[in-house]
Amino acid sequence: MTNQGTTLLVVDDDAELRELTQAYLAQQGYQVVTAADGQAMDRVLAERNIDLVILDLMLPGEDGLSIAKRLKGEMGLPIIMVSAQGEDVDRIVGLEIGADDYIAKPFNPRELLARIRAVLRRVAAASESAGAGETSGSVRFGEFELDLNAHRLSKQGQSVPLTSGEFDLLSILVKHPNRVLDRDRILDLLTGAERSPFDRSIDVRVTRLRSKIEKDPATPIYIKTIWGKGYMFCPDVSD
Repeated sequence: MTNQGTTLLVVDDDAELRELTQAYLAQQGYQVVTAADGQAMDRVLAERNIDLVILDLMLPGEDGLSIAKRLKGEMGLPIIMVSAQGEDVDRIVGLEIGADDYIAKPFNPRELLARIRAVLRRVAAASESAGAGETSGSVRFGEFELDLNAHRLSKQGQSVPLTSGEFDLLSILVKHPNRVLDRDRILDLLTGAERSPFDRSIDVRVTRLRSKIEKDPATPIYIKTIWGKGYMFCPDVSD
């Protein structure tokens, strides 16, 4: 996938890091714009079409978690969270609020580049598959309809926001109904998946999906845990 025409937005209050990241990614062929906080980010988004946001967790004013929730709810933009805090709990929180990936400071620019490419590949592959009709149509289960062409989940006609990672996982599950899929198999089926700390968090992503589609996530009826084996999607259940 060529980088030409792909615009990245770096949101970080560290001016030196913004400049270094912008310079490096520009050398890789990306168009890169920057912002120091949420307000500056909003001004950029009002003027430019952005393909992916690299978002610092700790920002003055509105924090990164709040911004990520807002961006996912309003625009569905791919997001890579950046934080000086590298513990697993921070990765999980980032995933739960809608980030598509996470990288801890200090990071190697080449690692950031790899993660950007991986996220953009997943987004592009989903669009190309829908356009080619490879995953045409929609799947209904209970009160829900998953439109594989429009990349949209709805409940009784109302849109249910999903991150790109959540949509990819749900798509895999609905395409393999009533079959047990272990974690390694799910990773293999995820388009463009790379075994980063995020991609290993299948359990967390399942928990997030359950919170959006299950009446009682503690006793799921659609995404069932098969202990010691993996997960099974059961579409033919009565609400």
